[in-house]
Amino acid sequence: MKTRIYYDDTDAGGVVYHANYLKFCERARSDLFYKHGKSPSVNGGHFVVRHLEADYFKPAKLGDMIDVRNELLEMKNASLRLRQDIFKQEEKLFSMTSTLAYVKEGKPCKIDEETKAFFISVFKELE
Repeated sequence: MKTRIYYDDTDAGGVVYHANYLKFCERARSDLFYKHGKSPSVNGGHFVVRHLEADYFKPAKLGDMIDVRNELLEMKNASLRLRQDIFKQEEKLFSMTSTLAYVKEGKPCKIDEETKAFFISVFKELE
């Protein structure tokens, strides 16, 4: 997902505020669904972040064009792990690995086969 850095993404110095990198990654995850005519709320459930690890390498600044790239690392019965990297051209600015749990009515549950197949097909397209 490509996006431009706007004034409201930055602090007073024109540098992207650290929490906004997480927002960019969230939007990129949602876009995986929207680009295929689906909603991130699938089959009565949705994915929530259970754990994440983030590394900040270089700042994005006002006016920059960034690209959030997604990679499926692992899929389990009720969760999946993603790596999301943010680049400015080919320079890596940020990297995050997150574990997403599938929940229905606030409780973890098994990811249905249709949703698993969707994720596998989407990530094959990205390779």
